[in-house]
Amino acid sequence: MHLHYRKDMSQFPFGFGSADGNDNGDNENESGGFDMNNLGAMFTQFGQMLQQSQNEGPLPWSTVMQVARTGLGTDPSVSDSSVRAVESAMELADLWLNESVTFPANSTSVKVWSRSEWLVETADVWQKIILPIATTMSTRMETMLPGLSGDLDASSLSDQLPEQLKEMLPEGVTPEIMAMLKPMLGMVTQLGATAFAYQLGQSLSALSKEVVSSTDVGIPLAPAGTRALIPMNISHFAQGLGIDERDLFLFFALRESAHQRLFDHAPWLRPRLMSAVEEYARYMDVDIASLGEKFGGFDLTNPEALQEVMASGVMEPEDTAEQRAAVIRLETLLALIEGWVDEVVSQAAGDRLASLAQLRETMGRRRATGGPAETTFSTLVGMKLRPTLFREANTIFAAVRAKAGIEARDALWNHPDLLPDPEGLADPLGFVEGVTGGSAFDDISMSDFEKSDSEKDEE
Repeated sequence: MHLHYRKDMSQFPFGFGSADGNDNGDNENESGGFDMNNLGAMFTQFGQMLQQSQNEGPLPWSTVMQVARTGLGTDPSVSDSSVRAVESAMELADLWLNESVTFPANSTSVKVWSRSEWLVETADVWQKIILPIATTMSTRMETMLPGLSGDLDASSLSDQLPEQLKEMLPEGVTPEIMAMLKPMLGMVTQLGATAFAYQLGQSLSALSKEVVSSTDVGIPLAPAGTRALIPMNISHFAQGLGIDERDLFLFFALRESAHQRLFDHAPWLRPRLMSAVEEYARYMDVDIASLGEKFGGFDLTNPEALQEVMASGVMEPEDTAEQRAAVIRLETLLALIEGWVDEVVSQAAGDRLASLAQLRETMGRRRATGGPAETTFSTLVGMKLRPTLFREANTIFAAVRAKAGIEARDALWNHPDLLPDPEGLADPLGFVEGVTGGSAFDDISMSDFEKSDSEKDEE
């Protein structure tokens, strides 16, 4: 795919237009030559934007974190009362889960995070997830102006410039212009990395205001053995629900603890999930035409434009068998984890938590639609983290438990080959029959598996 340059000067890639927005060729000086002051000013601005991240490769993480922290604004520390409430909820959650899960509670660290602490504590995992995507972005950026970043002399460099840019340089590439132009063209890759880092930082900042726990996005983001809740976001989640804070903390403590027990019991699960995420990311590709369009009118004198240039997303899955297989593997794992957690929490809470049905319904709506931050993240990196097959997975775990007990349900996690594959999720009743023997739903009320409104919306 080739990038076509437009006639109007404002559409040159990476701001090769007038620094003052004059697109009619009026940026020449009185003698008819190119205004070196304008060109120098643009390059200076550009260099200042990239200086901080130029040595960090395709994913300048310091820029990501700086933008993310700035986007948080005021982030109050967690109060002592919230710490005590979370710790109490975790203790009670362990007692309730002991009755509904065969996996024992291992010694884990309970954390109560502010939003900024979530950013810091989950940064390592996010880097592993996003680096393959950033690397793809960087590689594609190099292809937009092929050959311009090599070791070229002035004549060779002039030959490869777009015709419109040549018209702006009537005397050719002079030594002075060469000194300014060549380094800039050599930083094409870093421009893409910086733009991506700015938007990624904004996305993670937005996510930090929505997530309620370390496992809320379906991927274990905290260090192994750590359970964590974010009280400020739990309160935000509950706005308008009229639910007691104790019930809220307990519900999310149950979910977080169930996740932790699952990952502890199945040591193969965490690396397999991360491998699925990284494989998914590895097969992402860049819409070159869209990327060229976005940078076509980019103004080097406006650093804030970097925060918007990637906002509508250019990452998209490759239409290959490998990418489709990677998508299916990730969706299946996320669905199985979420389906099991929901089943376990429902059994553990039972009639003890009066607001359980309301909370599950709210989670169902959230799962079906995704929040604004999740939408922004998926647009940026092309990766959707919602478990689209949740209902089928939840039905399987609930049916196996109803038919054969919690031991049979939890034993499915003893080995990955025991869990339903995509074909099993497509035929939940058939899978359960194979696991339990005989008719899957003998003596089981079908009302146990009726879809809620939010789950119908999800489909």
